Amino acid sequence: MDFITDNILRNPPILLGLIAAIGLILQKKGFADIVKGTLLTAFGMVILQIGVGMLVTSILPINIAFQEVLTGVTPEGLNDATFTADFGGDIGLAMFIGLGLHLLIARFTPFKVIFLTGHMLWWFPFIFVAAGVEGGLRGMPLVMFGAVTSALYWSIMPWLLRKYVFAVIGDESFTLGHPTGILALVSGFVASKVGDKSKSTEDINIPKGLSFFREISITGGLVVFLVFVITGLFVLPGVVAGNLVMDSIAQGLEFGAGLIILLQGVRMLISQIVPAFKGISEKVVPNALPAFDCPIIFNYKPNAVLIGFVVAMVVSTILIIITNTMGLFGVMLIPLVITSFFECGSAAVIGEGQGGLRGAIVGTVVAAVVMVALVGISAIIYATTIQNWMLIFGGNDLSLFGIIGRGIAGIFGG
Repeated sequence: MDFITDNILRNPPILLGLIAAIGLILQKKGFADIVKGTLLTAFGMVILQIGVGMLVTSILPINIAFQEVLTGVTPEGLNDATFTADFGGDIGLAMFIGLGLHLLIARFTPFKVIFLTGHMLWWFPFIFVAAGVEGGLRGMPLVMFGAVTSALYWSIMPWLLRKYVFAVIGDESFTLGHPTGILALVSGFVASKVGDKSKSTEDINIPKGLSFFREISITGGLVVFLVFVITGLFVLPGVVAGNLVMDSIAQGLEFGAGLIILLQGVRMLISQIVPAFKGISEKVVPNALPAFDCPIIFNYKPNAVLIGFVVAMVVSTILIIITNTMGLFGVMLIPLVITSFFECGSAAVIGEGQGGLRGAIVGTVVAAVVMVALVGISAIIYATTIQNWMLIFGGNDLSLFGIIGRGIAGIFGG
């Protein structure tokens, strides 16, 4: 069990490579096609992961700096490492049972989705088991609670997102399997009501002399450079260890290069895994949709991703300052840099698909408000387990369904 968990289920290149291989075998492709499709799928996922890692590395110093200033040293028992040390076996078992239930749901119910975002196959049982612990559950009831709730999430949320995703990608080949779910649904709904599809984020008029801004890597790098400079000048003087300007340039360059690598991985992955998955869809789970990680959708509306990141950072940081000043949640919140980029960037893409440029902006503003509320409430309900982890990575489905899970667990755990 540990081998499969650590080396396959929590190893996205291997997991998706095996999925591609199974799909191609079921389609009775030749040996050469199977080898090529399997390896190129795995290569694409490796490239995508490297890009994601560079993006996270480039923006993480802001999160760390804010965490150190506002919360001090992480208290024992409130992060992922200490919680997993005590409940890692329960999480792993919940993941295995949950995956079996998820496949049964896909086979025998209308929710025909197969969740393929490898690391999220671990993190959802992680947050549901933590919610169960907060609610008083232990032992097999805790494991089954984590398994059932995870399976329901993996099956239902990507299914709810599918039509919003189809509107962006222009076909019905995949959906999203990522904790951006609630923020994307909120953004898409708001954008559909107030947006204007005639004006797209990708049609922004840029003067010829500034045409380099059309390159997402350049624009993204400049945005991150400015974020670091502004933060270092006006908020946290120690956000970088060395020269502010030079270190900010380095962070911006890493972010821009990470975007180039990420999008190349996305293109490779889509070109291989989607055709290969048809074999599974046709033979094992008829009409099933693969649910992928959120960077998959970035390639379709890259300007919307950056607009969502900037809008979410500005709106959420203002709200965080206000809530911290008022002591609204009883815990110090820190700027949600990672969630603002990945989850709100995805929400902006969904908003763009429903309402163009205006939809992306307004949808992201509302999503950012929801994000801050979710991270604040989830920090309260995880007060004795993973609070500090949630302050960094929450404000999304991990927060929302953790809150819901805590309420349900409280009923059974007494």
